[in-house]
Amino acid sequence: MGPVGKTVVVLGGGIGGVVAATELRRRLSRDHRVVLIDRTGTHAFQPSFLWVMSGAREPAAVVRDLAGLRRKGVELKRAEVRAVDLGAREVETSSGKVAYDYLVMSLGAELDPGAFPGLAEAGLTFYTLEGAAALRSRMATFQGGRVAVLVSKLPFKCPAAPYEAALILEAIVPDRGLRDRVEVEFYTPEKLPMPVAGPAVGAALKQMLESRGIRFHPEHALKSVDAAGRRLAFGNGVEAPFDLLAFVPPHRAPACLRDAGLLNEAGWVPVDPRTLETAHPGVFAIGDLAAIKLESGLMLPKAGVFAHAEAKVVAANIAAMVEGRPSTAAFDGHGQCWVEAGGGKAAFAKGDFYASPSPAVALRKPSALWHLTKVLFERYWLLRWFRGLSVARPRTP
Repeated sequence: MGPVGKTVVVLGGGIGGVVAATELRRRLSRDHRVVLIDRTGTHAFQPSFLWVMSGAREPAAVVRDLAGLRRKGVELKRAEVRAVDLGAREVETSSGKVAYDYLVMSLGAELDPGAFPGLAEAGLTFYTLEGAAALRSRMATFQGGRVAVLVSKLPFKCPAAPYEAALILEAIVPDRGLRDRVEVEFYTPEKLPMPVAGPAVGAALKQMLESRGIRFHPEHALKSVDAAGRRLAFGNGVEAPFDLLAFVPPHRAPACLRDAGLLNEAGWVPVDPRTLETAHPGVFAIGDLAAIKLESGLMLPKAGVFAHAEAKVVAANIAAMVEGRPSTAAFDGHGQCWVEAGGGKAAFAKGDFYASPSPAVALRKPSALWHLTKVLFERYWLLRWFRGLSVARPRTP
């Protein structure tokens, strides 16, 4: 008799899910199945959304069809995940149940603008492809006034993204001859930008904002939104008017994981910081879902670079388990990100987030070179994981 085949199910076709499914298929023999379940069946490369907002990319240029992964041997199931039954080791979807021997959860964080009534009606979010494109159109006709960039609630993914958005929006203003008619304001519950990266990085990012005339308002926790009156109210008693609102919506884990009992009190999935395995053997969570507490007491940021690295670790360890070998791969907490500054320049942050007693992260000053490296990375990533695969048209919700 041949070997008994195992089924590895990967939930979500974002960065972590694509890497995990592809690496698992590469490592496992065809006696075993790798099934990727994704609601839309398309992958939108989120690091490029801000370039869609700026006009440097068309939406379709950063979207890929996950069906092309079938050529690599990955089974794709286009369906919504409705429940995870840990006892039966099954995933219930909108098109039936799928049994698993190993499960990799990479569903990401859901966006929940409805947590603040009026927020979605008051502004636009650069955290969706449609929102980024809409902001691009709005800026093309904006005639002046106060632009508010808002972090509505913590935690949020892509910790540099709102700061990049503010810098890019400010850079668009002089291009249209509106410098004296536009004010850019930044509101966040954080004390400093990207606090997990440390005070030096936070101070440097704050200086980047202020050097461009962007006013930074820390410790402003959103309380309510008046869409009709175009005003934000904060917990500290401050009210702020706006003419254009670009916001980071509240984030939450999918309800199906809460119903499965997988979430902690903060609403995310606790995992082993090295293996990404949950308290349930053979069940892993990576990327935005994973809750990893650092030695400093803060949580590991939610970022695509970590999802990518975690996916490779999980794929290596599951393949070892399936084949009866020791599983020795470990996530080391290293990460990096670019901070787009507009005008063809970017800063670059890199460091060890597992360093003791606190993360050791350095930020390189904005330059055209760092911007070029991000452009090259975008091209590399899409070619590496979707080489020869078709470009898909973005789907409207």
